[in-house]
Amino acid sequence: MEFLVDMVTTAPRGTSDDGVADMRGREAARSAELAAQGSLLRLWRPPLGPGEWRTWGLFQADDADELEVVLASMPLRAWRRETVTPLTPHPNDPGQPPR
Repeated sequence: MEFLVDMVTTAPRGTSDDGVADMRGREAARSAELAAQGSLLRLWRPPLGPGEWRTWGLFQADDADELEVVLASMPLRAWRRETVTPLTPHPNDPGQPPR
């Protein structure tokens, strides 16, 4: 099953630039692991407002419980709000093989 996850991140007030850089580095490393495992399929950066830190991610998991385990393993989870949208195939999706 695929899920679109809208991730809005806010660093806690008073977090140093080094602290933010460390967290971003750990998040990048974990994202690479999840991609290698097939859980993280794509990431996008939507249009951002000033100071906004937001990402859209396409994840694959057996169900919502498995997705929760994946999202909980990501370091930036401590600083973000997520909106999860389960996705189902569309019959006219040009990326799907003909039926």
